[in-house]
Amino acid sequence: MKLITFTQGGTTRIGALTNNAVIDFSSAAPDLPTSMRELFEAGDGAMAKAKEAAASGEASLPLADVSLESPVPNPSKILAVGLNYMDHFNEVKEVRDIDLPKDPIIFNKQNTSVTGPYSDIYLPPESEQLDYEGELAIVIGKRCRRVSQADAGKVIAGFTICNDVSVRDWQMKAPTMMMGKSWDSHCPLGPALVTTDEVDHANLNFRTLVNGEVRQESNTRHLIFNCERIVEFLSTAFTLEPGDIIPTGTTSGVAVWMKGQPWLKEGDVVRVEFDTLGHIENKVVNDPVGSFIV
Repeated sequence: MKLITFTQGGTTRIGALTNNAVIDFSSAAPDLPTSMRELFEAGDGAMAKAKEAAASGEASLPLADVSLESPVPNPSKILAVGLNYMDHFNEVKEVRDIDLPKDPIIFNKQNTSVTGPYSDIYLPPESEQLDYEGELAIVIGKRCRRVSQADAGKVIAGFTICNDVSVRDWQMKAPTMMMGKSWDSHCPLGPALVTTDEVDHANLNFRTLVNGEVRQESNTRHLIFNCERIVEFLSTAFTLEPGDIIPTGTTSGVAVWMKGQPWLKEGDVVRVEFDTLGHIENKVVNDPVGSFIV
């Protein structure tokens, strides 16, 4: 099942993606919650009803008539993994004296960085060092703590695509990397959350393109720490909650380690493609810079 959050007719709600149509759960299964986090929190029974509604084909809308949002627009946490492909580790090691990590390297992206699969990415006036990182993202489906690798599949709702957009000089302002990873619009997610029964997450080809040029290309089988190990590691320390997002790391080919450092600039289009999961595509625009106090 491909679960989506979408906006149509002035309201945002959830449904399922089937070919070029959207199954609107608010019509096909009106007793279901209207947000993704609430759907997960409602438990296995609600997920079974969602699957039944998706299979029915009823209450469908043309995909062209809706706007796809991040599958989980408001995750409680975004817990990202660094240096988790050997190719990426090696390209960093060429210029820095680093050791192969013994455990996943974790950093936060703030949840206000989340944006839709086809929304704009902001280029901030404070930096020219805007970079891309195409990644597989885990979506947690159950509240859990101290989950073993063997049981990790029981708490994963599914998988989606992430671009871990990074402002490199701000990333280096602090050891946590958070300031360079959390700018508004710098976590495009989508287009759908593909449930675990429909995706072989351990063997997905993927690639990142900038203006049609392939910059990154790999397969998730090359992860240093697989999805199950990441869930085990994180949940050992603290509770994971429904809707939490875990970007699992990127492969080689990011701009910061390329010759000439081809940073993203205004007008560039970044596309991240994954087998089974589809693609996200985001245009780089100048940050509107507007300030506000509410």
